[in-house]
Amino acid sequence: MAKKKNRPEPASLGLPCVGVETHAHLDYDANFEETLLDTISRAHVAGVARLGNVFLGPDKFNAHASAFNDIDEVFFLLGVHPNDVVDEKRTAVADMATAFDRESRLVAVGEIGLDYYWDRSPQDLQKQFFREQLAFARERGVPAVIHSRDAFEDTITVLDDMNFRDHPLIWHCFNGDVTMAEAILERGWYISIPGPVSYSKNTALANAAATIPLERMLIETDSPFLSPEPYRGKPNEPSYLVFTAQKIAMLREMETAELWRKTGQNAIDVFGLDPLT
Repeated sequence: MAKKKNRPEPASLGLPCVGVETHAHLDYDANFEETLLDTISRAHVAGVARLGNVFLGPDKFNAHASAFNDIDEVFFLLGVHPNDVVDEKRTAVADMATAFDRESRLVAVGEIGLDYYWDRSPQDLQKQFFREQLAFARERGVPAVIHSRDAFEDTITVLDDMNFRDHPLIWHCFNGDVTMAEAILERGWYISIPGPVSYSKNTALANAAATIPLERMLIETDSPFLSPEPYRGKPNEPSYLVFTAQKIAMLREMETAELWRKTGQNAIDVFGLDPLT
């Protein structure tokens, strides 16, 4: 019989409630409303003060946003994912504008970008939607949250063509190396580090996380995906963000609480959220 893995509770790290989960898909499962309050509660106990929920397209936003009406800790992101553009309506950006007009909790456009790993949508169509949504983010004066998988050079090319240097931008779920990080940082953007930084064989990401300036770093779960150690292989949730922070702090030889506090404040700043009290 396999030995049961010892998994500490997230709250056991004793972090202050100043962390910010910048990227979660809390509405991903069909029955998410049944567990939503418990998920938020576990995150709060672990030290997560704010959570960003990413709605994958206007239809998801219209169907699910009301479930968060009484959960003030959650802020919203909305965008058409590159894997979904082939099935998305051509009115998507106009529908996003309607949503932003009526919902003050929408603070960023994302996740948007290019995905050549799955290749579920034609690349030309991905780029078209990407450019349209970047233009919308600039028009609204809100951050863009970027998804880029096996498409780093093309993603950078589109962003440069759109003159996005120094526009508020978060490179979501970064899984690159130091050279890629430097290209992002040189353009004035933020880098968000996910749970795989804790995987023993992910040395390139670990090396990047050790060197990215702390003032340009965010952390995320991308839950329910990409659980960090010691929960790798289990569905991810926002409370597990503490383990990502712990690993990065270890790589940087600093206190976890310090990194937790600073990345939380970075998120408050870049998303324009109300200060923590």
